[in-house]
Amino acid sequence: MSNIELLAPAGDLERLKWALMYGADAVYIGGRDFSLRANATNFSIDEIKEAVEYAHNLNKKVYVTVNIIFHNKNFNGLKEYILKLSNIGVDALIVSDLGCIMYIKKICPEIEIHLSTQASCMNYEAAKFYQNLGVKRIVLARETNKENIKDIIEKTHMDTEVFIHGAMCVGLSGRCVLSNYMTDRDSNRGGCSQICRWNFDLFDSDKNEIIDDVKFTMCSKDLSMIKFIPDLIDLKVKSLKIEGRMRSIYYIATVVNTYRRCIDDYLNKKEFDNNYIKVLNRVANRDNVPQFFDKKPGVEEQYYLGRQELSNQDFLGIVLDYDTDKKMATIEQRNYFSVGDEIEIFGPKTDTITFKVEQILDEDNSKLNVARHPRQIVKINCDFKVNKYDIMRVKYL
Repeated sequence: MSNIELLAPAGDLERLKWALMYGADAVYIGGRDFSLRANATNFSIDEIKEAVEYAHNLNKKVYVTVNIIFHNKNFNGLKEYILKLSNIGVDALIVSDLGCIMYIKKICPEIEIHLSTQASCMNYEAAKFYQNLGVKRIVLARETNKENIKDIIEKTHMDTEVFIHGAMCVGLSGRCVLSNYMTDRDSNRGGCSQICRWNFDLFDSDKNEIIDDVKFTMCSKDLSMIKFIPDLIDLKVKSLKIEGRMRSIYYIATVVNTYRRCIDDYLNKKEFDNNYIKVLNRVANRDNVPQFFDKKPGVEEQYYLGRQELSNQDFLGIVLDYDTDKKMATIEQRNYFSVGDEIEIFGPKTDTITFKVEQILDEDNSKLNVARHPRQIVKINCDFKVNKYDIMRVKYL
């Protein structure tokens, strides 16, 4: 039986708890300093301590990102920060800067270091170099293909971590300077303004004019490796990583739950469920593809002439309680739904249940035709037992 790890993002304590609840074996988080994703909420020292205690009580792990590219002034306060993280008991630091790696090994040699994907490691010689510096795990660049993953594992015997789902960078991981150049926001220090997702005017050089009716973009489609989970397990990849520290609890719960079930299915010799693809396609607002793993990306892996990124309202509510006698579920509503709608409920221990909403009651047991108020507490009919923190959504399957 494989001991492969499912690793999820967490932008705050709430999302950390949802990720672990829905099947992650570990989470990665960022502190208020020294971390990319500067626009995320991120964790204070006290919150990191609470996160570690919560995860360790579940026999799960917490990794903290210290993955900016360091300038001289960034080393101010780093020693105190690293020692605090060590005392808290974080399970590893995710680091990209060579100087920072050496600095951490000097002041706190016992703490485990994982090389960030920002270092763009995609060959075994580079992996050996970092291994000699004391790095325990390599978070491979998103551009690493199957053959290179295999070679790195066989020739270094290092723990490897591979991104399986989430956003892609149009440039080589960790090497983009577009944001810095165009907006003075450094993507390698947490300030990426996502220039690759902007819509640009096209200029017709023959007519010496801008083409008004067409916009150009260089945005990559998102990554999804759901079909290749068996391959990654067979390659003996140590950790399967989901991207998205700024994503919602609904996105995190859905994606983590889907990959958890896919991994467990393969380990238990069950056939692949094609519904997993449908779920992952629906939960995101961009198309997702395997990208570099099985072939060189082409025109089908990138957007060129516009795209739509429409936020959906699929997330309908969270189960707060279930009355077995009355067969009624108490729901905290998140999006509009009405009597007659077909909906689904799923959860960590609840297989996807599809049924029709035949009755909605408010907290005073008065009948409603529609649940229209965000976070309104309502009760709905449900013939199947559901559990607290299960999620209610529109019908997917």
